[in-house]
Amino acid sequence: MSALPQPEGYAVDDAGIPAMIAAAAEPLPDFDDPAFGRMFDRFAGARLVLLGEASHGTSEFYRARAAITRHLIREHGFDMVAVEADWPDAATIDRQVRHLPARPTAEAPFSRFPTWMWRNAEFDAFVHWLRDHNGTLDQAQRVSFHGLDLYSLNASIRAVIDYLEAVDPDAAATARQRYGCLKPWREDPSVYGRIAMREGHARCEAGVVATLRDLFARQRDYAAADGDDFLDAVQNARLIANAEAYYRAMYHGAAASWNLRDEHMCDTLDLLMQAKGPHAKAVVWAHNSHIGDARFTDMGESRDELNLGQLARERYGDAACLIGFGTHAGTVAAADDWDAPMQIKRINPSRPDSYERLAHDSGVERFLLDLREGVHDALRDALMEQRLERYIGVIYRPDTERWSHYSPASLAAQYDAFAWFDNTSAVTSLAGAGGPRDSAGTAADDTFPSGL
Repeated sequence: MSALPQPEGYAVDDAGIPAMIAAAAEPLPDFDDPAFGRMFDRFAGARLVLLGEASHGTSEFYRARAAITRHLIREHGFDMVAVEADWPDAATIDRQVRHLPARPTAEAPFSRFPTWMWRNAEFDAFVHWLRDHNGTLDQAQRVSFHGLDLYSLNASIRAVIDYLEAVDPDAAATARQRYGCLKPWREDPSVYGRIAMREGHARCEAGVVATLRDLFARQRDYAAADGDDFLDAVQNARLIANAEAYYRAMYHGAAASWNLRDEHMCDTLDLLMQAKGPHAKAVVWAHNSHIGDARFTDMGESRDELNLGQLARERYGDAACLIGFGTHAGTVAAADDWDAPMQIKRINPSRPDSYERLAHDSGVERFLLDLREGVHDALRDALMEQRLERYIGVIYRPDTERWSHYSPASLAAQYDAFAWFDNTSAVTSLAGAGGPRDSAGTAADDTFPSGL
């Protein structure tokens, strides 16, 4: 790829690209219009459809992903939704949407920072729809819901021990002793990583790995009672083992921890696909930084980082479809720092030297751009050039946006398609005392998700 243009504004060769985008852009209808979902029929032959987002707090991205997912489930037999969220939190939602009894020891889901990422009205509406849809199906046909991430150390430890207490109390006692090694750091696991690096060894690694191995060794006996419960326990045990390694890797450089996390997410997705069988089809919701192929971004080229989208392409080939999302301006729900309060922030208009500005200057407010080879080849070639792309996570720092949120990337190589919403708005948070209240004056997070 050629080097990123240094001056602000278009390079000479870029001047005609907005017009090319306008010619290729397929305007998107309203989210509730059935035609919106049909725009994505072309990707329904894939086994994995990965749907991105340019921020973790934009309403249009959640509503678009929900509309696409509903259509793929209803019309094309997709039977699983997997998201960038922790496994135990998503497991609570899974039991809700599949009409299974709640686990009495499960915590309220999505109760840690950033709560608004999943405790928002847009996602809540999708959860209600999925529960209603599943209510019309036999249990074996119901669409499941899963989390791919690995931050839930405490909840996962409790889940494994609770499971073993029910099926093998002696094994539960052993697991409790092994996991006890992590107890001093369960409230701040990063401290464990720092101590492990200072001591030169991983004092808890052997125990957490041994518990995972023991679960697999007893798979025949344990899974015979309830395969879903066994899968849940195994995934929680895998998460604990990978989280222990993740917090140690944090002190060996950003690439090591990032790669371990995204490998965990893809391995979890593989496990779910295998459990569902050869005809399984999943929709994945995650940030653009996770679903856009890292080999064609600064992540892969300069930082030796891989990601979920890259691994999905490597493992599933053409059966994986990656769709990115972008915006020019508007508002976003985000914080100044980790664990800081959520704010509704104004998004800076996109930089003149970015992909976002090319899309904005097309003059098309909302569109789908098909980037697959053989569709719009001249435009695809133009969008292979490396330019800046914006990534807003749960933290947004508009004052240092160039260095905090933009990275060089190739749009056409990263994604199979790109969905554009020129002006966007923040999600409606259901988290915290300041959130919406119902007619009885009850805070919305008091009923999420039990208000289903």
